[in-house]
Amino acid sequence: MKEATLQKKVEEVEILTKKFHDAKSIVFVDFLGLTVAEVSELRKSLYAQGCHLYVTKNNILRRAAKQAGYQGLDDILVGPSAVALSHDATAAAKIIFSFAKNNDKLGVKVGVVEGKVMNTADLKVVSNLPNKNGMISMLLSVLQAPIRNLGVAIKAVAEQRA
Repeated sequence: MKEATLQKKVEEVEILTKKFHDAKSIVFVDFLGLTVAEVSELRKSLYAQGCHLYVTKNNILRRAAKQAGYQGLDDILVGPSAVALSHDATAAAKIIFSFAKNNDKLGVKVGVVEGKVMNTADLKVVSNLPNKNGMISMLLSVLQAPIRNLGVAIKAVAEQRA
């Protein structure tokens, strides 16, 4: 193999390794059988939520995953593979599983969330969780409940006396 080609592949691995380190969630998918229009639709859905889909050779994916510290992906990264990266722990998984409901040709291989390698079943559970803003709003609602209930009780007492 020519040295220039080898150097280009080394650079690709380094770039992908950096993207793996920066991402909070990584989802590896099998896109065999999807049309170009369907892949474009998936990319558009991911991009709208701040995620990206990359299609690259499995050898480069394996080496980047190994350099990033993710073990056990060698047997999974066979056949056509793409990787969805997200800076949100749940966004990529939500979009991928939502898209897979309508397109049975999209297969989810494995995922990495917050540095932990997860199988498809675990990844599906993560995809059903609310995103960070949803969790914050749920927490605020729980924190406001006692004050709200006190206000309702005071108002009811005031209305009874009037």
